[in-house]
Amino acid sequence: MPWLLLVGAALLEVVWATALERSEGFTRLWPSVVGVVAAVVSFTLLTTAVRDLPLGTAYAVWVGLGAVGVVVVGIVALGESAAPARLVCLALIVIGVVGLKLL
Repeated sequence: MPWLLLVGAALLEVVWATALERSEGFTRLWPSVVGVVAAVVSFTLLTTAVRDLPLGTAYAVWVGLGAVGVVVVGIVALGESAAPARLVCLALIVIGVVGLKLL
């Protein structure tokens, strides 16, 4: 169960980071609200997950999955670059997250 909470926290990290970009510096109400609510729930899920998982592993997985998710959203929805070097770096993050989960 803690791993599911951690994955949920990482998915919400993608939501809040994307919403913050859409909020245009907190000048747009609904993206700002979505971003703040998603961040609070994400932190809450992370906090709950670290009760049963090692802190360093949980935090690295949360950040890694969130970062990969935000980059994927940027590529797919925002037209950011999908240069091969960026994709290799994303693969390295995923490899590191999987390695932490397995070890």
